[in-house]
Amino acid sequence: MLAAAAQDADREFSFNEQEFRYIADLVKTKTGIVLADHKKNMVYSRLARRLRALRLESFEAYCSFLESGDSEDEMGMFINAITTNLTRFFREPHHFDHLAEKMSEQFGNAPTASRIRIWSAGCSSGEEPYSVAMTMAESLTRLSAYNFRILATDLDTSMVANATAGRYRLRDAEGLSKARLAKWTIQDRSRNEMTIKQGLRDLITFKQLNLLHDWPMKGKFDAIFCRNVMIYFDGPTKDRLLNRFHSCLAPGGWLYIGHSETILEQRDQLIPMGKTIYRKALR
Repeated sequence: MLAAAAQDADREFSFNEQEFRYIADLVKTKTGIVLADHKKNMVYSRLARRLRALRLESFEAYCSFLESGDSEDEMGMFINAITTNLTRFFREPHHFDHLAEKMSEQFGNAPTASRIRIWSAGCSSGEEPYSVAMTMAESLTRLSAYNFRILATDLDTSMVANATAGRYRLRDAEGLSKARLAKWTIQDRSRNEMTIKQGLRDLITFKQLNLLHDWPMKGKFDAIFCRNVMIYFDGPTKDRLLNRFHSCLAPGGWLYIGHSETILEQRDQLIPMGKTIYRKALR
């Protein structure tokens, strides 16, 4: 208790338990993300920037502003500040090896114009869907002859904007081989930047989407990547999301989840096929 009081005294803004609970409840309502008590310091550090930007003097004032009817624009900034965006190219590479193998088996000899759809749900700054695009372009040499698209969605509007631009620091190229770096990016070493080539970017549609709200997509997906997203949801929210993913997958479609995530209750619908890889039954 004394340590917590001393920490509060050292902070730029006071931040009490009631304010944290209000913010945690709001985050849960808006995003489904559950903020445990040990996340209080993280919440403070991320939202203190918003208080400075708005020239507010306290978290009490910020909570009041969020609760007012004048905070619609700020609500987006609030959500963007809270959500975590940790990713890199070809993170958990076994997923991309598996995708290449299975998509090549399924579509390698399929008629041209065959429809192929992949969804990156929680795409963050875009490294995941660009990794998917590289994988598909390399494993299906006639990819341009197919009706192929990747949908990439994220809750954070700033991440969607960054992903759409396809521009990264060269140090973010970790995970890309030299061959892939040369083939799929344009490098500007004077600015320490790289940009994903337009042909690859054209394969992806980036959209802002809250996974807990309505989904406008109508067609089925051959694969869905939703990795390190469900760890922030409670059990009932996770179960509902998995049921919705199941409904969106084509028969035999694949679901890839994060290394720290598990599926227990849905194993009759989503069959484990490898490390954090699941498949919808063919019937």
